[in-house]
Amino acid sequence: MRPQSNTTTTTNINTFSDPSFSSSIHRRITTLSNHLLNPHMASDNQSISVSPTASSHSVFAHLLPAPEDPILGVTVAYNKDPSPVKLNLGVGAYRTEEGKPLVLNVVRRVEQQLVNEASRNKEYLPIVGVADFNKLSARLIFGADSPAIQENRVTTVQCLSGTGSLRVGGEFLARHYHERTIYIPQPTWGNHPKIFTLAGLSVKSYRYYAPATRGLDFEGLLEDLGSAPSGSIVLLHACAHNPTGVDPTPEQWETIRQLLRSKALLPFFDSAYQGFASGSLDIDAQAVRLFVADGGELLLAQSYAKNMGLYGERVGALSIVSKSADVASRVESQVKLVVRPMYSNPPIHGASIVAAILRDSDLYNEWTIELKAMADRIITMRQQLFDALQSRGTPGDWSHIIKQIGMFTFTGLNAEQVSFLTKEYHIYLTSDGRISMAGLSSRTVPHLADAIHAAVTTV
Repeated sequence: MRPQSNTTTTTNINTFSDPSFSSSIHRRITTLSNHLLNPHMASDNQSISVSPTASSHSVFAHLLPAPEDPILGVTVAYNKDPSPVKLNLGVGAYRTEEGKPLVLNVVRRVEQQLVNEASRNKEYLPIVGVADFNKLSARLIFGADSPAIQENRVTTVQCLSGTGSLRVGGEFLARHYHERTIYIPQPTWGNHPKIFTLAGLSVKSYRYYAPATRGLDFEGLLEDLGSAPSGSIVLLHACAHNPTGVDPTPEQWETIRQLLRSKALLPFFDSAYQGFASGSLDIDAQAVRLFVADGGELLLAQSYAKNMGLYGERVGALSIVSKSADVASRVESQVKLVVRPMYSNPPIHGASIVAAILRDSDLYNEWTIELKAMADRIITMRQQLFDALQSRGTPGDWSHIIKQIGMFTFTGLNAEQVSFLTKEYHIYLTSDGRISMAGLSSRTVPHLADAIHAAVTTV
């Protein structure tokens, strides 16, 4: 029996041998070639549109160079300065007496332990982060005996340091809180207004610092918050106010608490320096615990950048204190919906370091000793700078340097004097006159004192 012929193959061969088909292929190849050589050439009264990204000009060519961040830009300028006596007092990062970054010994020990744990892996964390980290962070700031913790009224979520905690909290409030205005102190950390604006809140300010006294404008604070609409959110620095280093007294904190609660204002604490200000973790948490003790609600952003030196690990937490355990559970479910599309879940390494230190009594004690040493060194730098200015007879009252607390001092120098310090003495600081005391050492204090004396007496 003869096999059937392959009609498909025969047809294909016949098709290719057809002159009209060959002519059609030739026209298509010619058209394609012309478009490749000149994409704007029209064919058969049609044109192929060219994607903007295929153009020789960038679709972003209209962008203008953005200004440097006012704080991080100080370091950029500092790095470009070849002077051997240059001094960077702009960025808030702790430095040793030798001017070097510090990794705490307890952190190094824990990291070594983590590396040697064969069972550790790099799997995703839950959306809320390391469970032990969250539990222990809440205990650290609110106190182990806090009624809010014992009653399960605290929701704590691991976030990307203090900045990320503020952003998640701000967006949560923008979605779920009935008021969308947040009052921030004037002045405050330069990133605060940007964070809350981008989170969807409307930002207003309340008076905080009095330039004339270089202290707290307490009356202005009370007047501004007293006139704020009921229910407004109020940002409060838990301790070591940035940039001024000016904190309310315990009595003033109590007055602030009574005012906020009487007007149903919602406190949002930024706690970036617990233990780093006074050297005591409990003392630096007093203002927060005062507000928790009255049973009211609040939010708190927590950072371990300063007090554990974990700047680059981006370790922080957002805690929300609610009226009941049931509400706290629902709050957590909604915070997850904020985090998930933002960064999915937090990094594991830094939070594991913190959790290991907070859960082990020996490691915890070692940490508190190192933490107090950092705080004490900063306090010593304050005293040395004050003494140096006094010995030079520098005009003015410089007692605010030793009255203020924490990493920063608001010197009172104006922008012109700051520029003078940079140009003539190669000292870099922000234009508002804020200096990082942690960037000073016994060796550099005389240089700074000479510069301040010259600026005050000649500019």
